[in-house]
Amino acid sequence: MTDNRFLATLWLALAGALLATPVRAQLRIEITSGVTDPIPVAIVPFARSVPGDGGLDVAAVVQRDLEGSGRFRAMARADMIETPSRALDVVTADWRTARNDYIVVGRVLPGDAGAVQIEVEVVNLVNGQRIAGQRFVAAPGAMREAAHRVSDLVYEKILGVPGAFATRIAYVAVDGRPPRQTYRLIVADADGEGARTIAESPLPLMSPAWSNDGEWLAYVSFESHASAIWMQRVRTGERRRLVARPGINGSPAFSPDDRQLAVTLSTAAGNLDVYLISVADGALTRVTSDPAIDTEAVFSADGRTLYFTSDRAGSPQVYRADAAANGTVKRVSFTGSYNARPRLSPDGKQLAMVTLAGGAYRIAVQDLATGVPRLLSKGPLDESPSFAPNGAMLIYAGRERGQGVLATVSVDGLTTQRLKSDQGEVREPVWGPWRRN
Repeated sequence: MTDNRFLATLWLALAGALLATPVRAQLRIEITSGVTDPIPVAIVPFARSVPGDGGLDVAAVVQRDLEGSGRFRAMARADMIETPSRALDVVTADWRTARNDYIVVGRVLPGDAGAVQIEVEVVNLVNGQRIAGQRFVAAPGAMREAAHRVSDLVYEKILGVPGAFATRIAYVAVDGRPPRQTYRLIVADADGEGARTIAESPLPLMSPAWSNDGEWLAYVSFESHASAIWMQRVRTGERRRLVARPGINGSPAFSPDDRQLAVTLSTAAGNLDVYLISVADGALTRVTSDPAIDTEAVFSADGRTLYFTSDRAGSPQVYRADAAANGTVKRVSFTGSYNARPRLSPDGKQLAMVTLAGGAYRIAVQDLATGVPRLLSKGPLDESPSFAPNGAMLIYAGRERGQGVLATVSVDGLTTQRLKSDQGEVREPVWGPWRRN
């Protein structure tokens, strides 16, 4: 028998939640857990010799990023006895005595045509080696993104894993109360700053999905009082409708080459199946053909396989199929009575999903080689997992005191953050790809 939660989630997604409260787009980060022994680092205020930086404190942004990851502990500025701006000026013994393992120094300089240059160096205080030195060029108005790139550099040089601070997220926010509500599709920096609305409607917007080049968002809109799937260029607002068949049009997900989207469409009989739609001409290819509900499909990294949710075995589980008409279908999840909303890690080795555990809906990650899942979240109603492009973190939607919030968790489960709006509902987050330089 079909799981009632599965049907409820599906239809609530299509109709929009009816109990939304007022919302503001800006998100506020709260660190809820971190590693037990964070790396001590000194992030010295960067020397400034140019007013074109807009007054942005680059070092403060870097400190916020690194501390927000839960893996670093930054030295308080009040405890710094000096403020060097070059690695050559760092007296390693003094900073090591202050119990720092690394120091980050830098300077903000004028560039060409109004641009700003940020020069940064990282020193390992244990051995005195300069482990990083790089220059970043920021166009006017792009200082915060450049500061996040500095954070990415520091994170990678110390931990050996690329940072994802200079990426973006998209999510849906709902303002007002029934019957007068406003739905907004919002794009923001990964830390929640710089939020801007790219689509707005008095009827539900949902299921955002990034293109792999970071140029487009696909999403479902009910602006015409029926579901339709749209593509919109993030930078310019250009948009086009991809499909609006009678019935359900939902769950868009781009192929690796961005030439197709996997979507969920209803048949004339009302059954839900997975289709592929060509971005160029709208041509449809049906992938699944089963009396069960097949939905929420995503592509593998090579584009040959689709992972999707189906209740064909009596309860929602994750399956995979060849990305072709009537391809071979195999079940992937076997632990528990409910596993849905699959999302693949960038390296294709792990599968995030929503699972039912202890009477609560939580985020789990399953190793595809072993088939063993691990619970990562602890909320009563956690949904919509999405991997960061470095594969080290997940963002998802949860509930806190009856309010929709966003949260992040590391794939090892050690670090978590909560991203809350000042008030109201935020939901359905999706982490964007690497940003192009």
